Amino acid sequence: MPPTITAFANSPDRGRGQARDMRVRWAFEEAGQRYDVRLVSFEAMKQPGHLALHPFGQIPTFEDGDLALFESGAIVLHIAERHDGLLPAEPNARARAIAWMFAALNTVEPSIVDLGMATLLERDESWYDERLPILRDRVVARLDELSRHLGGADWLDGTFSAGDLLMVTVLRRLNASRILGGYPTLSSYVARGEARPAFRRAFDAQLAVFTAASAG
Repeated sequence: MPPTITAFANSPDRGRGQARDMRVRWAFEEAGQRYDVRLVSFEAMKQPGHLALHPFGQIPTFEDGDLALFESGAIVLHIAERHDGLLPAEPNARARAIAWMFAALNTVEPSIVDLGMATLLERDESWYDERLPILRDRVVARLDELSRHLGGADWLDGTFSAGDLLMVTVLRRLNASRILGGYPTLSSYVARGEARPAFRRAFDAQLAVFTAASAG
């Protein structure tokens, strides 16, 4: 039996491939591994059965035999450590790739998520116009640093790794804004990730769920 992951039955990203199960789907595709998907509703995510898998009532979760995991980064790391294609074999390069996985989720993503949530949910607040530039400045500072590191390289540390996979999915959260367009180096980096056949397969699989839900 292949591992099973959970995903939104009706994703709020409307098929744009930004829900966090996309990261796990992409990792499986890069590793050439089969997986099953169990779709869950927002209501089901808060029920005891799902909370036993994910204490915070979110997606994705991962089940393989007697192992259950939550948090997309932990799941991607688990896949990467057990299958070829996502982590270098050389120990130091492998350690650096894992460091970039943490950097994507802990250093770069929080400011991007804060900006996105403010844009979606806080527009009517009296302090929105004052806070927005602060949030944008935090994102820009991280993008400046990341762009400087990447320079003219294709990937963060030599060959494509799980660090790039997570970083690309994080940067794609800026697709609805114009910020990333100001960074040609990073825009090209994201485009290279999106052009990978494994990404396209994962994206199409997630889009198919949204298309089916919309048709229903």
